[in-house]
Amino acid sequence: MFLERLGKVIKRIDGALALSLVDADGIPIEAVNSRPEIDLEALAAESVAQLRSVATVDSELAAGPLKHYCVTTASQTLMVSSVADGYCLLLVLDQGSNLGRARYELRRAQLLLEPDLR
Repeated sequence: MFLERLGKVIKRIDGALALSLVDADGIPIEAVNSRPEIDLEALAAESVAQLRSVATVDSELAAGPLKHYCVTTASQTLMVSSVADGYCLLLVLDQGSNLGRARYELRRAQLLLEPDLR
């Protein structure tokens, strides 16, 4: 069920290399990956660790719960977006991808997946 939905989402994002639904422990539940060299398990674990770290700072500043964060490197962009309590989406984009479109599609995916994750 989730795999089919993730496949539809990734097709709507130009430059998307991988998309994964990740649980609170950083373990990918389902993933679509067009590049086998991308280690989604390691990326998911590290992304969730970063998510926790940023969320701690946000709570200290009373900024509210973290919804989305993005990290851009020389070759890729990683986007992590909260879906439901304890779940997030990890999107890996190629350099030069449309970040606005990617954020929009992640938001649509959140609305699509959230009811089944409660």
